[in-house]
Amino acid sequence: MTGSSLDRRTAFGQAAACYAARARLQQALAWRLAHHCRSLPLPPGPVLDLGAGPGTLAGALRRQRPDLDPWLVDDCAPLLRLAAAPAERQLLWDLDQGLPPQAQGAALLMSSFALHWLADPVAQLQHWLGHLAPGGWLAVTVPVAGSFDGWRQAARRAGVACTALALPDGDALRMAVETTVRPTLDRRLRFTVGYPNPLAFLRELRQLGVQGQASGRLRAGSMRRLLRHWPNDDRGRTLLTWELRLLLACRP
Repeated sequence: MTGSSLDRRTAFGQAAACYAARARLQQALAWRLAHHCRSLPLPPGPVLDLGAGPGTLAGALRRQRPDLDPWLVDDCAPLLRLAAAPAERQLLWDLDQGLPPQAQGAALLMSSFALHWLADPVAQLQHWLGHLAPGGWLAVTVPVAGSFDGWRQAARRAGVACTALALPDGDALRMAVETTVRPTLDRRLRFTVGYPNPLAFLRELRQLGVQGQASGRLRAGSMRRLLRHWPNDDRGRTLLTWELRLLLACRP
């Protein structure tokens, strides 16, 4: 286990209950991805929710397609314990080490808001494709580079480091898929969320545990400069924008 995966696991474990209840964007994207999966013509084989956390995506898929019973795969035990799925369908596994044996010959590998936490998202995506059965599907939603422009702009203006998590390049992810198959769906999504001030946003990240693999913490003086330079809209709100990629592909 790498230091970064340990930090991530610790942060998510401490914030598990809050994340399961309040990660609204993640919940909305999980439902949307499950909707795309509800009518896929799947071959025989297992279905896995990779980086499942509290099972939001698996639960959304079960509600829209009750015949499927996904495995939940995550390396954070406190999050998995919150999932509405039997313990025998939960796999405590570090995805930075590849996929578990249960994924071989998968009919569907799906993942929402998880791939970007891995050390090498592009390589892992190619690895996932190699585990699909012929006719098996990959369905992924992932935040990509271009997110949090206001945060990065504030850091440049303040002359301080931007401690936001480095996110994968969306086009690089698509190219990784294209080494095996042409994506059936490649959709760019953009969501903007408003906060009363930047500190409210940063506190929410900490409460949800999603700061666990950021690049470090700023000293108090640097943090004050960052907050002073953070851009607001004409109503005085701090706007944070997520850029996401939704990819759907079938292995021949």
